[in-house]
Amino acid sequence: MQEELKALTHFYTLIVDFFVNYSFQVIGAIIIFIIGLIIARWISNITLRICERNEIDVTLRLFISNCVRLLFIAMIVVICLGKFGISVAPFVAAIGAISLSAGLALQGVFSNYGAGFTIVLTRPFVVGNTITINEITGVVEEIKLAYTLLSTEDGEIITIPNKHIVGEVITNSFGNKVVEASIGISYSADANHAIEVVRNTLAGFNEITAEPAPQVGIEGFGDSSVDIGYRYWVPTQRYFEVQYQVNLALYNVFKEEGIEIPFPQREVTLKNSA
Repeated sequence: MQEELKALTHFYTLIVDFFVNYSFQVIGAIIIFIIGLIIARWISNITLRICERNEIDVTLRLFISNCVRLLFIAMIVVICLGKFGISVAPFVAAIGAISLSAGLALQGVFSNYGAGFTIVLTRPFVVGNTITINEITGVVEEIKLAYTLLSTEDGEIITIPNKHIVGEVITNSFGNKVVEASIGISYSADANHAIEVVRNTLAGFNEITAEPAPQVGIEGFGDSSVDIGYRYWVPTQRYFEVQYQVNLALYNVFKEEGIEIPFPQREVTLKNSA
């Protein structure tokens, strides 16, 4: 019983000594931490407003404001630990070692974030543009720091890690995509009339852009036909739909105008062995 009382008395003495010696430090650390959180939020909001005023991308401005807030909070934590006489050097060394290990393990993830940061800063494309990367085409729906989302005419969502975008050849056709096609006419047909018919047919589609204007002309000379080439721009989300409608319209109007669409023919000559 006496030993338990001695232990309890010793524990009570330790608590009293702690509060007597460190009460002001504890209260001061708590006050500093609370004030620091308020200041960190205030500085973060100021940073966000400055980024908005300079029209910085929304993803980048949120990233910068959060980094500023976290950096200020880390400084406050270091100050609070110092109030208790705790040396922060071992913590800094441990955090450095952990950060190095995590960086090596997550270098792929970090490379995506670094590439996303580059995309936001350089702005090779923005939301709503039509881009082609490594034979993948779609409309940019959202740009995040880790990946970019593209949508297709079929309603598919394509997720591309940003490290596969930076350093690659990017084709940006903005809101539209070009359709390149050709139709053959016989050598006996009037090429000028055929070109005019194609141009008038394309002008009848509201989906086809006026700027840039459609391009129509003789693309080449085949074995059985003169190839009339035509190029026009349509919204990416209606690429195939408009292309199929234009092809059907050209086929019908060529029949109405009596313009012959030839098919390959081969002439065979038989020689008598006698």
